[in-house]
Amino acid sequence: MTTTPPSTHADRADSDLMVVDHVLAGDVRAFEEIVRRWQGPLVNLAWRYCRDRARAEDLAQEAFLRAWRGLSRWRRDSSFSTWLFAVAANVYRSELKRFPTVSLPLDQAPEPSGPASQHRVLEVRSSHELVRAAVLALPHRYREPVILFYFHEMDVAAAARTLGLPEGTVKARLSRARALLRVRFPHLEAEQEHTELASQHAGKEA
Repeated sequence: MTTTPPSTHADRADSDLMVVDHVLAGDVRAFEEIVRRWQGPLVNLAWRYCRDRARAEDLAQEAFLRAWRGLSRWRRDSSFSTWLFAVAANVYRSELKRFPTVSLPLDQAPEPSGPASQHRVLEVRSSHELVRAAVLALPHRYREPVILFYFHEMDVAAAARTLGLPEGTVKARLSRARALLRVRFPHLEAEQEHTELASQHAGKEA
């Protein structure tokens, strides 16, 4: 079975549904399409949890195995990708509890000294290893929403469904995580304000 790459989120969701239907109808090889399509995002998400490429690949493989075993239990009350990431997040969470990643406590994470190039404070983490380490040093309840919302660019609703939490709880935890990072890295907020002012000024000149 081969499919063309979906061009929009809606197309991708429809294509995912079609592939799942093929798998459930007995076309076992159709699951390879799911793996090809989602392997990169799932490995990337796993890396955000553990910061170890080899381990991330192993975790993603386990997530696909769990998804394969549980595919018939997908209730289709959310998109397939949301369900798949929920399965993956549960796998990563469980495995890292068994074999935790060693990271510094937040108050010991060194503060970056270079200027931020991104427009938002937490977007610095995608290119700055020290801030990434600080995010991973957050308490677990705050770390997961940050990983999903900022690193994997899920909206609050999708992150809430993935974590099995109310949207209000996810919003509160994101807010608390931002507050913790602002306390640890106060200069980042000043850089954000400077960048936003510069952007507004550039917009007026245009």
